[in-house]
Amino acid sequence: MPIDESRAFKPINIALLTVSDTRTRDDDTSGDILAERIEGTGHSVAAREILRDDVDEIVTLLERWIADGEIDAVIITGGTGLTGRDVTPEALGRVKTKDIPGFGEYFRYISIASIGTSTIQSRACAVLAQSTYIFALPGSNGAVKDGWDQILALQLDSRHRPCNFVELMPRLQER
Repeated sequence: MPIDESRAFKPINIALLTVSDTRTRDDDTSGDILAERIEGTGHSVAAREILRDDVDEIVTLLERWIADGEIDAVIITGGTGLTGRDVTPEALGRVKTKDIPGFGEYFRYISIASIGTSTIQSRACAVLAQSTYIFALPGSNGAVKDGWDQILALQLDSRHRPCNFVELMPRLQER
């Protein structure tokens, strides 16, 4: 999974959503970790929100971000578990154009090293919604670190070889 230093880095705009009934901006540590990592790699945090676990509210915000031509990707933290209030994957189901099944599969694979079989309780997932990538991670600090450091930092780097999500962006609306 090499980075080809001969290629130019292309920064993208990423919106960040924390889904939680209890978090505020003052204690959104997972959101803070993601924001720091996004900006630390040269990308921009184009928007940042915290919403409660409510499908309709999440869908409304996602639809606004999907329609915003300045937002290339959305990263969501939280709402991916199994409890009755965890509804992030259901919200993604309402806005998606295509699933990206390998994201959730690989996230659970790398999570085995830190949480063992508990990884099967995660519904981490990713979708394409028109031309916007949406990635949903669990809300724990460890999960967002694993998801960013071991998947997203690489796949959202235009220099990553043999391929990456950024190089596909100009072709996402092809028919």
